[in-house]
Amino acid sequence: MDTLVSIRVFCAVAELRSFTAAAQRLGMSAAMTSKHVMRLEERLSTRLLNRTSRHVSLTEAGALYLEQARPMVDGLDEVEAAIGQTAVVPKGRLRLSVPVWMANPLFAGLLADYRARYPQVTLEVDLSGRLVNLVEEGFDLALRVTASPGPGLIARAITDAPFYLVASRKFLDTHGRPASPDDLTGAPLLAYSLVHADGVVTFPNDKSNKPVKFAVVLQSGNETLMHHACLKGMGFAFLPKWLISTDLAAGRLERVLPEKLSFAGRLLAVYPSRKYLSLKVRSFLDFIARDPRLRERGRNS
Repeated sequence: MDTLVSIRVFCAVAELRSFTAAAQRLGMSAAMTSKHVMRLEERLSTRLLNRTSRHVSLTEAGALYLEQARPMVDGLDEVEAAIGQTAVVPKGRLRLSVPVWMANPLFAGLLADYRARYPQVTLEVDLSGRLVNLVEEGFDLALRVTASPGPGLIARAITDAPFYLVASRKFLDTHGRPASPDDLTGAPLLAYSLVHADGVVTFPNDKSNKPVKFAVVLQSGNETLMHHACLKGMGFAFLPKWLISTDLAAGRLERVLPEKLSFAGRLLAVYPSRKYLSLKVRSFLDFIARDPRLRERGRNS
């Protein structure tokens, strides 16, 4: 068997988590895809995939091999296209992991524009809200608002992603508008489970550096749910400007103590540490980094 073909098959199976799906993509039988992976494992004298009747997952060795093999295969495709005197363009499936709150018209428009420019790229976007393992799960890159991308990962700053403390106008008319952070002690909070699950919040812009203890009335890892609950007057919430800008403009939501109570996050593009990035990843990174709509939405105002 051709070793390069076996590597391509392994990458497809690892990415799709299925021998059948990989076989369909590559135009071969499921039995042949299995033979290619087995042959590669025999050659390396190590198991690359864990297999059950319903599930395929990477072993530790498989995750390491995938991290090294995928950019090599992508780079070879680009070299072959160049040698064949064809236009070297981004192509293939681009797997992205993004925050739930990026399921909005702005980001959808950005994806549509990217796809119009690079029609040979197919986009797969994970909006599960969980922290995915890029290498083990076969993702090309993730967009995250974090100060710690994770070990072995490279981060490229894309734009600011400010988070505001907000509440609905109806809620504030009923419960009053806080004049200082102290007025928020015991106030109902819609808490993001990965950050403020206990309701204790320290505001970086508040010079007193005194934490505020809210009363958590809803806890979730889904910002969209908290957004809707906030609009219904359920309490205060820290929400990204990307998600609530139209509500602020329309007066449905109001910022609370804007000079003190905000978080100036940064949206990062995070990807595995690789010497060479595939053309599809490079093109997407450059596209979103240069898009003026993201810079405009990222302004903390």
